[in-house]
Amino acid sequence: MAGLTFDTGALIGLERKHHRIRKVLDTAIYHGWAVTVPAVVIAEWWRGPRAQRDVILRLVRVEPMDAAIAKLAGLALGQVQEATTVDAIVMASAAGRGDVVYTSDFDDLSRLQRFFTNVRLLHA
Repeated sequence: MAGLTFDTGALIGLERKHHRIRKVLDTAIYHGWAVTVPAVVIAEWWRGPRAQRDVILRLVRVEPMDAAIAKLAGLALGQVQEATTVDAIVMASAAGRGDVVYTSDFDDLSRLQRFFTNVRLLHA
C-alpha cells in the first residue's frame, strides 16, 4: 500500500475521537504507511487552535499545494460535474502517490474516481 490520504471528514472524526478513524490511523502508523493531508483540507477543518488539533497534525504529513496538483484538480473539475475544488485536490493529491483516500464523503469522491482511476476510497 502506498499510503493513506485523509479528507476533512477524517480529521473531524479524529477530533471527535471516533473509534474507526483512530483505528485506521493507528494501523497506518503501526505498518509505517504515510498518512497525508492536503493543506487545503486543513483550511476546511481548522476553526481555531485546540490542543487536540495540533496533536492530530503531528501524526500526519501535511502536503502543500503545488502547481501540478492544482492543474490536475482543475482538469478533474472540468470533467466531473458537481465536484468541489477541495475534493478534487484531495483526489489529485492521492493520485500522485497511488494512495487510498479515507473519507466520510464517499458519494462525492466516488464521482471523481472516473477521473482518478488509480485512487481507491475507504468509507469512514
